[in-house]
Amino acid sequence: MPAIAGLLLDIDGVLTVSWQPLPGAVEAFAELRALGLPLRLLTNTTSRTRKSIAATLSELGFAVTAAEILTAPAATAAYLRQTLPGAQCHLLCSGDIAADLDGVTLTKTGEAADVVIIGGAGPKFSFERCNEAFNLLLRGAQLVAMHRNLLWRTADGMSLDAGAYITGLEQAAGIEAVVVGKPSRAFYGAALSELGTGAAQTVMVGDDLKADIGGAQEAGIAALLVRTGKFLQAEFDRSEVRPDAVLDSIADVASWIRTR
Repeated sequence: MPAIAGLLLDIDGVLTVSWQPLPGAVEAFAELRALGLPLRLLTNTTSRTRKSIAATLSELGFAVTAAEILTAPAATAAYLRQTLPGAQCHLLCSGDIAADLDGVTLTKTGEAADVVIIGGAGPKFSFERCNEAFNLLLRGAQLVAMHRNLLWRTADGMSLDAGAYITGLEQAAGIEAVVVGKPSRAFYGAALSELGTGAAQTVMVGDDLKADIGGAQEAGIAALLVRTGKFLQAEFDRSEVRPDAVLDSIADVASWIRTR
């Protein structure tokens, strides 16, 4: 493996859980900073904007700027501006992310739409809201998903995420969603472009076998799985995805990089 020149880190499950630092994560992040490598924090989080995420992480002790964060909403906005400029978009998402949807025209409840955008699941995913999205799809709207994570870990335990709803909408409407966030190759390509490094010189650290590890490897990026966040040993044992290394936590990443 060539010398590592860039670092990609997942946030939820690697640095934090429910926006509280994992044990030793603040110190580990500072150690990674000291390596002098350019880095980006990649997240499928759809409940907060990049500015809000950066502010929260900074308050927790992680020295990071909004420019170093790549979110699924920001990537979704870029995709829609490029491929469907001017489209009327119906948003189903728990969280206020309008600031990261620059250039995207959002409709109101009851209005027609060209696109249904699905963000992260939560209280807003009621039967009424999901059924409205379903009927828009039946009338010809395209389905764009910020991600299709099936679950995530909160302070109260595991919780269903948008992937469960997206799969149902796809099957009910007989369509297929375009996925913009992790694990899409376009998302990782955007991260590499921002870093200015090649895939072979970059390493990804995550807790999600499919979105973080599989997605990065499909883009040619080495991927390290940490046993925190949503990591489940049973899932790992039955998965065909094989990380380049499995580490206990973010605290072990700097040492792994130094041995390369």
